[in-house]
Amino acid sequence: MQLAETIKEWVVEHELRKGDRLPGEAELMARYGRSKGTVREAMRILEAQGLVETRTGPGGGSFVGEVSGERARALLANYFYFRDLSIADIYQMRKLLEPEVAASLAGQLSEAQLSKLEAVIAEYPLPARDAGEERAQHVSSLKFHALLASYADNPLLAFVVEFMAQILTELTVWRRLYEPVNHRLWKKGRRYQTELVEALRRGDPAAARAVMRAHMETAEALMQEQEAQVLRRFIAE
Repeated sequence: MQLAETIKEWVVEHELRKGDRLPGEAELMARYGRSKGTVREAMRILEAQGLVETRTGPGGGSFVGEVSGERARALLANYFYFRDLSIADIYQMRKLLEPEVAASLAGQLSEAQLSKLEAVIAEYPLPARDAGEERAQHVSSLKFHALLASYADNPLLAFVVEFMAQILTELTVWRRLYEPVNHRLWKKGRRYQTELVEALRRGDPAAARAVMRAHMETAEALMQEQEAQVLRRFIAE
């Protein structure tokens, strides 16, 4: 709708930020010479896009909104619903990007950030007792990668890595789980993450890159062995 685009251009022109108040309905009607119904429809479109927030009551009105990372990732996942995204597609990207994320953060993280990474690793200190718990541990370990990516200075890089972790968490099924559970893979995966934190702490980008690359290759092999598939369904916003 043209009016919605015009309002977005006005927001950009005036360099408005999240929470800034937008003109009221009557002012928009007068400014753009449009009917009440047209203005309301434009605002509904912008609200659906997450760019406008409407508040009622005293001090209410329409305000500039900001699309959250969660909503953006959900919308992107819904786009890929129609694209037959595969595990191989995801790991091709992970092997390219995540080693570089790790290398870029070597020596750059605070002790508090490193401790948060170690706390995630501590969530799975013992081997899984059954196949279901093994899958749960694998899903939990993805939090490590999303958290690490959130520390990156490059917001686009962080978004892509977090998106892939969400797909693997919410839209991936394992057609074949290990019976008995594979303790060797648990030990190897946990060791990679521990070694990575050590490389990050001592500021060794080459080691961080190498460890993450090996970690990604091992993870992909695990997914292939377990015949993992990406589900065709939508992610809730």
